[in-house]
Amino acid sequence: MMHGPNFSNLFPSRSSAIIFVSYIALFVNQGILVTASQSEDNNYSFNTVTVVLLTEILKLLISACLYCKDNSLKSLWSEVITGSKVVLLYFVPAFLYCLYNNLAFVNLSKFDPTTYYLLLQFRVVITGILFQIIFKKYLSRRQWFSLLLLTIGCMVKQMNFSKDETSEHVPNAKNTSGFDFSINAVFILTQTLCSCLAGVYNEYLLKKEDTNVNIYVQNVIMYLDSIVCNVSVLLFQGDLVDAFQMDSLRAVFRLNVIVIMVNNAAIGIVTSFFLKYMNSIIKTFASALELFFTAILCYILFSIPIYLNTILAIGIVSFAVFMYSQNPVVNLPTSSTKITSTTAINEDTQKLLMAEEGEIQDQS
Repeated sequence: MMHGPNFSNLFPSRSSAIIFVSYIALFVNQGILVTASQSEDNNYSFNTVTVVLLTEILKLLISACLYCKDNSLKSLWSEVITGSKVVLLYFVPAFLYCLYNNLAFVNLSKFDPTTYYLLLQFRVVITGILFQIIFKKYLSRRQWFSLLLLTIGCMVKQMNFSKDETSEHVPNAKNTSGFDFSINAVFILTQTLCSCLAGVYNEYLLKKEDTNVNIYVQNVIMYLDSIVCNVSVLLFQGDLVDAFQMDSLRAVFRLNVIVIMVNNAAIGIVTSFFLKYMNSIIKTFASALELFFTAILCYILFSIPIYLNTILAIGIVSFAVFMYSQNPVVNLPTSSTKITSTTAINEDTQKLLMAEEGEIQDQS
């Protein structure tokens, strides 16, 4: 018997619901902002790696300021030095996020935002498998079926149901119909894999007992590592010097590009709270909900058509989200984890613990 969504487990506190909505809104904005920054031939007039690097610096400054609101700068430095082991551990997700963020610009120049977000949903099965292996939180048959259904919905996007859906061969034209086996397919699959590994591994670090440090300090460490990774990419490309010359910086510090960096920085901060107080599976479904708003806004702003396969794909994905919401997985920090950010977060965590106890009772 199918019941309504268990919102008390999905959003056991007001702040968790706010984080969920903010996450969706910010990601929808990012796809639209990046698309709007492209020239007529779908290329960029700025160095995208430099934009990613400056975004990581902005995230670092925001996290440091949030920490220093209640603590001293000396204390922050001391915690970073003390957590040298965590600095090394975070190089793994930092490198994966570095690839993910840079590939986002590449793939959004080849796919329209709706197709781009649909193809990224292939990560659901990989995320589910990693979630079970790392956290020992085994999914039920209903949960696996909802993940499979969501993946099928993404595959429907590949199907053309009418001749109108076959785009003409225009140089540098974007793929608006679905997945084709090309170098672009390799890039989108690589980005998907990076998203899965980085998301679950980052959640593991945020909740692992022996990496138990303040969430803002963990963010600072994460972004320091990300800066090193992006500088390495610029060095590998031979663009390290050119990226910081006056002409290059002038192209980067335009209003539309600055808005992209600010929005992406907000995504990074919100995502860390998302993974800390919810989990990667709910994060995946939040990403799926972006499809609705992205498709509608892209049609309004860029006249990108909404084909029948897009409507069916979004419909199937929506039903998968509804199925999963009936019995979501709750994965919380260990009971000995110290929450040092704010009193409000302590109260939210207690509510989450109560929700998890209620879910266990329901399943038994």
